[in-house]
Amino acid sequence: MPNEDPQMFLYFSEFLGRPVLASDGTSVGRAVDLKVRLGELYPKAGTLVVRRRSERAPRTLGWGQVETLGAGGLVLRAGAEGLMNGLEVGPDEILVREDLLDKQVVDTHGARIERINDVHLLFVHGDLRLAHVDFGLRGILRRLGWLRPIDALSTWLVGSRIPDRLASWKYVQPLASDPKRNLKLNVTLRRLHDMHPSDIADIIEDLDRANRSSVFRALDTETAAETLQEVDPRLQLSLIETSTPEKASDILESMEPDEAKEFLSDLPEEKMERLIGTMEKPFREHVVRLMKYKEGTAGGIMTTDFLALGRDQTIGDAVEAFRASFHPLETVAYIYVTDEARRLAGVVTLRHLLLCGKEEQLAALMNPRVLAVETGDGIGTVADVFNKYKFLAVPVVDAAGAIQGIITLQDIVQATAEEL
Repeated sequence: MPNEDPQMFLYFSEFLGRPVLASDGTSVGRAVDLKVRLGELYPKAGTLVVRRRSERAPRTLGWGQVETLGAGGLVLRAGAEGLMNGLEVGPDEILVREDLLDKQVVDTHGARIERINDVHLLFVHGDLRLAHVDFGLRGILRRLGWLRPIDALSTWLVGSRIPDRLASWKYVQPLASDPKRNLKLNVTLRRLHDMHPSDIADIIEDLDRANRSSVFRALDTETAAETLQEVDPRLQLSLIETSTPEKASDILESMEPDEAKEFLSDLPEEKMERLIGTMEKPFREHVVRLMKYKEGTAGGIMTTDFLALGRDQTIGDAVEAFRASFHPLETVAYIYVTDEARRLAGVVTLRHLLLCGKEEQLAALMNPRVLAVETGDGIGTVADVFNKYKFLAVPVVDAAGAIQGIITLQDIVQATAEEL
């Protein structure tokens, strides 16, 4: 490597795709990756991965065979092209492009998922080492080739360029047995509850069994319930079994009834009955009632989280019911109005709660032309209703017209995706 520049930084995106040239200037191929052996604080990128036009499989060459690295490309030492081998990646090795770019890490300071947009390399005394991971906007712009014009525009408009967001490689370490799948920044468990449950689920799915269990046990009950709903169904049982029976019951009771029902339906009968038996009576009755409906029907995907009031009740009553409800917002977008036999009679919206007087009766304000599906209707029928009318939720009634639950837009999207 060039002696005139014994130390410099280089971004992987600037290195990627550069021509690789023999000592006489003829083309050997293009640089497509770097192989790194883990274990050091700033590990060496000791192997260059090259793709030749005439070959589908990439070839490798020790980084020591690179004579110079410049804007025109990488120039090899004399005869180096004859030393190239096939690509093999050992258990303690990673490929920068394959295993790092666009992969997720956990930012300890912000306690949130970040994505590696680029990798900062340090060239020092002939060695190329991993120095930082870049999870900022600059990394994306650099890869797109837009960084210079955007920097110029930003400097002209606001007097400064977009800041770097780099994390030192020394803070990156594998959290599980397979380092190529689980490279993450350290995450402080006590701050996990600040993260979105779907992000926590991503982390848990990437970990091995022991680390997966320890992370799940560290969650509070509500976060554990929300996370469990986001985790791959194949992992849900193993996670819930890491909790005590009491906490397992609390977690299930914190889930939406339809989600708890779906989870329980996939369990062996003995385990299902044991968990149902630990639940508080009102929630247990909700879940058991949902479990009687066939899979693939409106009753099978509906939730019992909804608001329904009588015809003679008022807007004031509806406001109080809304305030007292802990149901997810999408399940209370509509307030359903029923008669004495709990038959669906009409619907009012949150707009009525905001604009109408508290003394006004629901019967006088409701829209009586409310569209519903029956518990035995198929998923396709329900999807057609959502597609045609663009509702946020649709009520589900039994053969007598009594409301049994509702299906939200999220429910039908999920159910349709699973069916496909």
